[in-house]
Amino acid sequence: MIRHDRASESHPEFGAMPRPPLNETADVEVVLPCLDEAAALPAVLDSIVEGLAVPVLVVDNGSTDGSPEVAARHGARVVHESRPGYGAAVHTGLTHACGRVICVLDADGSVEPTELPALINPVVEGEADLVVGKRVPTVRSAMAWHVRVGNAAIAALIRRNGLPVHDLAPVRVADRVKLLDLDIQDRAFGYPLELLLRAGRAGWRVRELPVRYSPRTSGTRSKVSGSMKGTARAVRDMIKVLR
Repeated sequence: MIRHDRASESHPEFGAMPRPPLNETADVEVVLPCLDEAAALPAVLDSIVEGLAVPVLVVDNGSTDGSPEVAARHGARVVHESRPGYGAAVHTGLTHACGRVICVLDADGSVEPTELPALINPVVEGEADLVVGKRVPTVRSAMAWHVRVGNAAIAALIRRNGLPVHDLAPVRVADRVKLLDLDIQDRAFGYPLELLLRAGRAGWRVRELPVRYSPRTSGTRSKVSGSMKGTARAVRDMIKVLR
């Protein structure tokens, strides 16, 4: 079962209302970029496949821990992307997905799939072109200090470009064809930033909604926040996009 911090329910960004159900008429697919997330996949996939009853596409990006086999056993369709990089995995997911509306979610268990309906429904109902999740840590240790600093700095630059967002979200929802039409070029960690900048230039209606952000599943390691080197690489990729 995916972790749920009860104390976070009282956070002012969430309010007292329960999460809405997923629009059952929606043609929705969840895409999970994946690199060595075997420990987290069972709970994440069971929550999506059984709980939300929507299809899942796992894009394996060179895992060595059996992630593709775990994903297949838990009801996901699996494709492979041999080129390393988060953006490469996401782009391959978009080209292989079948859903009209795509939700990209990290596979590490840090964001509960029960958060997804609130983000998916505004796109399905035509109220937004892109919905992104603003991470609200359930505990301070969920987000390393260097990630907080780097994320805040990049988000400030995004707001200067006219988009009112405060996080480089690990959850993004949009129409699949429209996403492909943005022609995002980055195939590394700069992908989420380039997406936001291109969406802003295209005049997309972008909505940011809070999502509870918990420590990733034990046995997995973040490619960004797991080390200073990973964070530095991500910042480097994003600066390249900004240039």
